[in-house]
Amino acid sequence: MENKEKIILIKDRARKNFSRGFNCAECIMEAVLEYVDTGLPQKTLKLASGFGGGVGLYGDTCGAITGAVLAVGAVHGRSKLPSGEDRKIIAQKASKQLYGKPGLYRLFNQLPNMVKDKYGNTLCREICSKWKDNWLCREHALYCREIITDIADFAGKLIYTNKDEISSKAFGNNVENLKDVPENCDSKG
Repeated sequence: MENKEKIILIKDRARKNFSRGFNCAECIMEAVLEYVDTGLPQKTLKLASGFGGGVGLYGDTCGAITGAVLAVGAVHGRSKLPSGEDRKIIAQKASKQLYGKPGLYRLFNQLPNMVKDKYGNTLCREICSKWKDNWLCREHALYCREIITDIADFAGKLIYTNKDEISSKAFGNNVENLKDVPENCDSKG
């Protein structure tokens, strides 16, 4: 089966999962656990339960984003720090795993930026503000199902794209205002 077909399976299953009763974060995590060999047991899905509705309906980061971060992390995340005896060198290597080029922050940074570009925000309470007074209505559920479908598609693409390639992309918006500096330039000037 080709990667494009696998991405479609993830996307379709995540979409159906919402109708089955999974929350937004669980939808994506369950679909990835079903179709991708993460090495994790299916019960890992429990980790996603609290992220629905922007963390327990609090309305912060969209649960579909956090579910996608968990799912992509199950494939591309690090499971341990670099080893060695020199703590300074270990810390430098660990930092490079996150900030480098390739670096994991570059990979994960794409998820919230994609959602903000498409939906104008990453916060559940803002994305779904139209339904603040009627949260459990059908229209809201259908809208969230579309968001879940979009984010599951993007998560699948992150999973099935070459890790070094996808984690070498430029940073989008980020809290540290990191920008890519051409390698032949001095970052101070």
